[in-house]
Amino acid sequence: MNEDELRELPKISLHDHLDGGLRPQTIIELADEVGHPVPADEPAALAQWVHEQCTGGDLVEYLKTFDLTIAVMQTASALERVAKEFVEDLADDGVIYGEVRWAPEQHLTRGLTLDETVEAVQRGIEAGIDSVASTGRRIHVGQLVTAMRHADRGREIAELAVRHRDRGVVGFDIAGAELGFPPSRMRDAFDYLASSFFPATVHAGEADGVESIRGAILDGRALRLGHGVRIMEDIQIDHKDGRMDVKLGEVAEWVRDREIILEVAPSSNLQTGAWGRELEEHPFDTLYQLGFRVTVNPDNRLMSATSITREMALLADAFGYDLGDLGEFQFNAVAGSFLPLEDREELAEVIMRAYS
Repeated sequence: MNEDELRELPKISLHDHLDGGLRPQTIIELADEVGHPVPADEPAALAQWVHEQCTGGDLVEYLKTFDLTIAVMQTASALERVAKEFVEDLADDGVIYGEVRWAPEQHLTRGLTLDETVEAVQRGIEAGIDSVASTGRRIHVGQLVTAMRHADRGREIAELAVRHRDRGVVGFDIAGAELGFPPSRMRDAFDYLASSFFPATVHAGEADGVESIRGAILDGRALRLGHGVRIMEDIQIDHKDGRMDVKLGEVAEWVRDREIILEVAPSSNLQTGAWGRELEEHPFDTLYQLGFRVTVNPDNRLMSATSITREMALLADAFGYDLGDLGEFQFNAVAGSFLPLEDREELAEVIMRAYS
């Protein structure tokens, strides 16, 4: 199938950052409003600059491009616009359910409170849903409120997320520099979330290895792993006498057997050096063949110049996947979504009809 055909298929988006999905034209216009410099004043040139900045194989350098996008997202009107366009772009890519993650603590420099930022993003999401509905399509989008790993606001952000659980927020996440900032630093926040029966996903196994994943599970009570590709470091594969022997370590075995969802973003992983330099080297297919619950995600559509449709097309080309395989990845995403059971069952029926 080509990308146009894949785009028409319904999809579930679990790992997609709000500040990594701005339209270049929007960045230029918002930057002009607040007097923030931009490296290029033409959308295509700006998109190219961002993508080139993100291809050095280093997560820390990759994250620096967010200085630009976050700088233009410091007012309620800017947050509303970015969220609305984000939802519209998801729908244009065939997404029928999406979870958009972002860190409210990074949007306070112009006087907004934490609650005001969440409310502004929610207004934008709802405006985007209405815009999509006006074209005869449907989409459902929830917020994943994120705490930054290097900051000390984990409990405060967790309380913010729970406070808005009935007003658009569906889950919690921690993001930012992974190495050196384990989930244990926010153990109090995760204890609070657990006591509130509020779900969490944790970035782990991207810029750090198996111990980071262990921490996400034990300290973060993660129901999903953001990326998680370095779980491969806990898997031993030996080729002998024409057969493959596989031995899973205790962390890998737990992740597979408990069906903990891996929110994999192949293009992003190649850019940040999480694993491999070419897609054929990426562990996505190995993990899939071994029974791990892999899902397909864009991570940051602007930084990776991608979409879920493009990621699916790249994976199908690299590993020979057919419609059944691509459907399996969507079923995994449905199962891992932070939605009530009834809503997940409804999504699963849509996916089954489309991919069968």
